[in-house]
Amino acid sequence: MSAQPVLDMFRLDGKVAVVTGASSGLGVAFAEALAQAGADVALGARRVERLADTASLVEAAGRRAVSRATDVSDPDSCTALVQAAMEEFGRVDVLVNNAGLGTAVPATRETPEQFRSVVDVNLNGCYWMAQACGRVMQPGSSIVNISSVLGLTTAGLPQAAYSASKAALVGLTRDLAQQWTGRKGIRVNAIAPGFFTSEMTDEYPPGYLEGLLPRVPAGRKGDPAELAAALVFLASDAAGYVTGQTIAVDGGFTIA
Repeated sequence: MSAQPVLDMFRLDGKVAVVTGASSGLGVAFAEALAQAGADVALGARRVERLADTASLVEAAGRRAVSRATDVSDPDSCTALVQAAMEEFGRVDVLVNNAGLGTAVPATRETPEQFRSVVDVNLNGCYWMAQACGRVMQPGSSIVNISSVLGLTTAGLPQAAYSASKAALVGLTRDLAQQWTGRKGIRVNAIAPGFFTSEMTDEYPPGYLEGLLPRVPAGRKGDPAELAAALVFLASDAAGYVTGQTIAVDGGFTIA
């Protein structure tokens, strides 16, 4: 066993993380937690004006931040975010594929454009970001894809596009892990969050989340800090022997 103290294995000192969808919700919690663990952070989102608040949280933790307007459905935009991180910090060690769209449209009414737009961000965007980072990452790096419990089970709303994209992300995680872990030394894992308060959950029908709580053994919604802690684990050397996995952080929702 390593002589390194176990808590030190969770530190990200000297590392650089890229976080997409960093302008709101869980993306903000992820960026702040990575900074608190020691990483400098490159922030991407379509609403670039809202990244200033996230950057201030990173800087308050004593780390550096760079922000870029990023549309992950555009491969060139993904490359530009990674290039900005390389120019500012000289390296990329961690990618958090957090940008995502949530919709709830009955399957017989969902238009091709609605379905494609969700897949284009939630699945394709993660691939373009992983490609861009995979080209510059060094051995010991980590990619964490933010999937969902709805990629593993159902929860009552008509969410074919969202659920399909998040399930596909689990498969993408496995395949990139088997391609890159041995050859490039890049670990690739996914987190499947349960129900955490965010802009996405604000769009749910009144009483929807409360109605799901009987299916959650923990009996409550999650705290974003709990999700961020799981992310820091997967990003860090503490998870050095973990790859290709999807970890549900859901209070037990997927076992109920």
